[in-house]
Amino acid sequence: MDKEKFIISTFANSINGDDGAVINNHCYSKDLFCENVHFKRNWMSLEQIGAKAMLVNISDAIVMNSIPKYALLGLSLPKNLSLQDIKKIQQGLMQEANNFKVQIIGGDTIADDKINISITIISIINQNQKAIYRKGLKKDDLLAFSGKLGDSLKGLKILQRGSKLHSTHRFIRPKLRQDFFYDIAKKINASMDISDGLKKDLSRLLTVNRLNIKFLKKLSFFELNSAEEYEILFAFNKKHKAYIENMAKKHRIKINIFAKTKIGRYIYHGKEHHF
Repeated sequence: MDKEKFIISTFANSINGDDGAVINNHCYSKDLFCENVHFKRNWMSLEQIGAKAMLVNISDAIVMNSIPKYALLGLSLPKNLSLQDIKKIQQGLMQEANNFKVQIIGGDTIADDKINISITIISIINQNQKAIYRKGLKKDDLLAFSGKLGDSLKGLKILQRGSKLHSTHRFIRPKLRQDFFYDIAKKINASMDISDGLKKDLSRLLTVNRLNIKFLKKLSFFELNSAEEYEILFAFNKKHKAYIENMAKKHRIKINIFAKTKIGRYIYHGKEHHF
């Protein structure tokens, strides 16, 4: 058992184990955004660090079909950061919080030698709808992802060579698909965001549902392995294909239907991302 699975198993209950925890009509989700794990200081401005930390947390709420409303913020910051530096991080956090009408209602701060940001998002399940979980796949469901995958990994390689990325690059500022997803949510059986790469996140989705897949198209190395994408991986009954394609056209979003579920066990071949 890998360490991530072990940690989850030690706290196992009927609520946890998804992108968020649903209690009544609320969804609670948390992600960490840590220096030298998710970013290096010379890769992004302080504003961009704050903005991305907020976006990757909001992403979890969206794929649960919930509307983010509030955030609790935990900051560990180096003592040598100036007040102006801290203000820049705050501006990035507030920019995306305001874009999604999220109110920061509290949190905690400590001194550390690196920038680490922990955010808890409190959301409300979409009115007159249900939360969407990772569990819910059915045999013969179609699997798809939104947008284009691969650019984040390509961007990472550019950064590792010492070059810079444009401020709109996906690695710097992920593009979330909330309007599209809320429109199709009533037709979706299971979903999650693609944060650790399609290959790894697909294994999580299939394992929890005890299903395998038949690929309908060949995917590239970058499509399968690019992490930090924050596109949406989702599954639906084939009878809803036309509806979902029409919604994608309405929102001018490309969708890629790449596989179909089948009975069997999916075996993941690759290294773990978290440990």
